[in-house]
Parts: sequence; C-alpha cells; structure tokens
Amino acid sequence: MPTISRGEVAHLARLVRLAVTEEELDLFAGQLDVILNSVARVREVATEDIPPTSHAIGLEDVFRDDVPGPCLTQQQALSGAYATEDGRFQVPRILDES
Repeated sequence: MPTISRGEVAHLARLVRLAVTEEELDLFAGQLDVILNSVARVREVATEDIPPTSHAIGLEDVFRDDVPGPCLTQQQALSGAYATEDGRFQVPRILDES
C-alpha cells in the first residue's frame, strides 16, 4: 500500500507554489494517502479481458430511416401566425436597409 510522507507533501506543495501550514501537511498527507490507496486498489482489478474505453457505455449513432411523412399545408402552418404577408410569416423589421 502506498503511503505519502509529510516531506513528500511539502515537496509537492513547493512544486505547485502552494503555501501550507504544518497542520495542513498532516491533513493533506492523510488525504493523499487515501487517494493513492484507492488508485492502487483499482489497479488490482483484473482488466486483461476489458478493452480500454473513454465512456462507460458504448457510443453509437442511432439513425432512423428518412421516410417522408404527412406535412402541414401552407395554410395550416400560417394559421397560428400573428401576421402573414404573401403566404409567409410577417415579422417586425429589426435591421435598417443600408
């Protein structure tokens, strides 16, 4: 089981330019030790038969056949419009013509 010392924690803190107190050295040493032990346990799992993946489940694009279906008529599509003009939706102008 991996263990990490206060000296190693202090060295890591210096490398990342992190100011830590003496109490924090003890705290971080314990926390990092738990993390390292957890990683070591994961490495013990038999993974020879498991291919490496980037996701927990396989990613696959799901496509459906492009089959034409019933469509709205122009009149049906425009029936709920606030305003129409020449068979199109009419909206307020937001840009000036230049």
